[in-house]
Amino acid sequence: MFHSTALLSLVALALVANAEPILRRVDTPLVTLKTAKRVNSTGAVNLLARDQARARVLKTGASPLSFKNAGIVSSVPATNQAADYTVEVQIGNPPTSYKLILDTGSSNTWVGSDQPYIQTSTSVQTKDRVAVVYGFGDMQGTEFNDKVSLNDGLNVFGQSIGVATSSHGFDGVDGVIGLGPNDLTVGTLSPDTSTIIPTVTDNLFSQAVISQNQVAVSFQPTNSFPNVNGEITFGGTDSSKFVGSINFAPITKTSPATNFWGIDESIRFGTTQILAKSPGVVDTGTTLTLIASEAFTKYKQLTGGQPNDITGLLQISSAQFSALKSLFFNINNVDYEFTADAQIWPRSLNGAIGGQPGDIFLIIGDIGTKSGSGLDIINGFTFLERFYSVFDTANKKVGLANTPFTRATTNFNG
Repeated sequence: MFHSTALLSLVALALVANAEPILRRVDTPLVTLKTAKRVNSTGAVNLLARDQARARVLKTGASPLSFKNAGIVSSVPATNQAADYTVEVQIGNPPTSYKLILDTGSSNTWVGSDQPYIQTSTSVQTKDRVAVVYGFGDMQGTEFNDKVSLNDGLNVFGQSIGVATSSHGFDGVDGVIGLGPNDLTVGTLSPDTSTIIPTVTDNLFSQAVISQNQVAVSFQPTNSFPNVNGEITFGGTDSSKFVGSINFAPITKTSPATNFWGIDESIRFGTTQILAKSPGVVDTGTTLTLIASEAFTKYKQLTGGQPNDITGLLQISSAQFSALKSLFFNINNVDYEFTADAQIWPRSLNGAIGGQPGDIFLIIGDIGTKSGSGLDIINGFTFLERFYSVFDTANKKVGLANTPFTRATTNFNG
């Protein structure tokens, strides 16, 4: 049963170029898409290095554009995606299906890294070029406005779509659907560098397809790939995906975390505090859960983990795993327990990151800077596989709840 429904009335909207009317749906369920976990099977990606590159971009606010002459150059080396969650959407009329990485740490939607963009009767090219830097990769191209179709025939009209003329770090996917705050799109266009681009969520709300400007994400731990084991819900929440209540925290006021889905949180290992209240970011585009350097040093000492040269992750023995205490993330006075099993990479997927079947790798990593940087924690998708998350644009809040998988033992026993 869903917690909310779309508004009840019929509204015809006049839309740009080759416009089609969109009707406010009557008794429409929430817009829900399945997500699939994808893991790079080459075993060539250092997870920590990849995520630290991502963290540097989030922290510095590195401009995604360098629009001198006709070229756009990224200063961040691109590496292939190690692991991500993807959704399929259709663009154009007739529609073409695209597999897009779900990213709450950026806000542009674009295609063309794998399958090329197909122009149709609904495609309208703008005067702008577009570029985005992700840390693990980048794209540059041109902007179009187009029709985006989700499941059940629900459509968004005039959605800004970046069409890549070049991209790096996105093998096996077609692009990105960005679900971060829309202010992150400022500076991604040229010449309209000050323009804010509405996200897919924004447009679903403004075009009255959904009744709340929010999106919820459900992941779960898995021991195989590709695996359709997640769900993204626009406009409300799906009560079948979480346990108990959703607790909301306001967006932190500390920069640069405040620019993202940033929240204040503290961390303890068992009863030992390893990080006092600090700003963090909830980010589906980061694989690991990264913490400030001094907190990571304490965590390393408490767990006995040793860095693995291939994966970049801390490795522990079976005996150390047996003694591993839960991590507790305290967010707005609510504890979220990150169990021992939640703290390790799925052992059945060790081969995908260069490990051996019996190895035990911890997914807590060093963010690369000490606390006080303004962004001291990144709760990546390894964190979100244990907690239901809600990103509320209207109220500037992030919600988290336990799920049936919060205490699962999938990673060790799978």
